[in-house]
Amino acid sequence: MINLQPIGHVTGGRAEAFDDNWGAERAVIRLAGFGPEALAGLEDFSHLEVVFYFHQVRPEKIERGARRPRNNPEWPLTGVFAQRGKNRPNQLGVSRCQLIAVDGTDIHVAGLDAIDGTPVLDIKPYLAEFAPQGGPVVQPDWATELMREYY
Repeated sequence: MINLQPIGHVTGGRAEAFDDNWGAERAVIRLAGFGPEALAGLEDFSHLEVVFYFHQVRPEKIERGARRPRNNPEWPLTGVFAQRGKNRPNQLGVSRCQLIAVDGTDIHVAGLDAIDGTPVLDIKPYLAEFAPQGGPVVQPDWATELMREYY
């Protein structure tokens, strides 16, 4: 059994999840059970990767098969693991966001697509070397259209 405990929570930003314009959102990741030393050096990075828990997804909404992204009939039937929606089997979200400031155990961010109260499971600095290797990034047209106004 895997037992994960939140390291903190998102404070501020949106109160409800909706699909687009996350780039304008500002929020704070407030750590719990850690001192400022846990964040030493983090301010030297411009971006973070944040792993969080989609805590408001009801069990009956979890997807195990395929659906049309955003229920758009013009987009193909696509499996849960070929999408980044919140109704995932383990309810885990991963987001890259801009680091604005570190203040004690508060991490100020922009563009984090997690709502107020979201449990944060891990934070990692984004390193350019972790960008995809081995050729260009490829994605279907529907994904490009879906993301057009996401940030």
